[in-house]
Amino acid sequence: MKDAFKEWAIIVDALGRGDQILILRKGGIHEGRGGFQVDCPRFFLFPTRFHQQQEGVLPEVGQRMKSLSSDYFLENEVRIEFWAEVQEWKQLESWEDAQQLEGQHVWTEEVIRERCDWSKKKGIYCLAVRVYRLPEAKIIPLLDSYGGCKSWIQLESEITLDGSEPVLDDATFNSKLKQFVTEPNFS
Repeated sequence: MKDAFKEWAIIVDALGRGDQILILRKGGIHEGRGGFQVDCPRFFLFPTRFHQQQEGVLPEVGQRMKSLSSDYFLENEVRIEFWAEVQEWKQLESWEDAQQLEGQHVWTEEVIRERCDWSKKKGIYCLAVRVYRLPEAKIIPLLDSYGGCKSWIQLESEITLDGSEPVLDDATFNSKLKQFVTEPNFS
């Protein structure tokens, strides 16, 4: 697989720890006229510091950011440790819809509101993903082509998924997924 999804390193960490199963995305500037799309049902989680702000996550989560810098970022390299598979996704039409996800993610209310209200088209996309840990993290070169304000990238080389393990057991994952799927207005 070569498909990768760029996300704040702190969110990749939360997904990899099983603290959340959700990815919220408005879409990058370079997403094109159609905006954000779920291009790939399975993808690597590509940790980035691009637009990352410690103030953008809950305080207890923000404390982990300092340790993540040394875990994920080396000089001109990035650590790929997790991949995800989309289980459900929804377009949340309003801030009120997004508020129903409180407690299911580590972003602050301000970040979610800002993403919902950014641009003429209001709302935000929410992906519920099953996250898997690679048997061994892959250190890859940080290429210029991976830069820019875009959600999806293609890695230069394929990485095999063989030997990957889910970060959450089936019961825990299914409980979190059920919470997302059964929220009001998400039927």
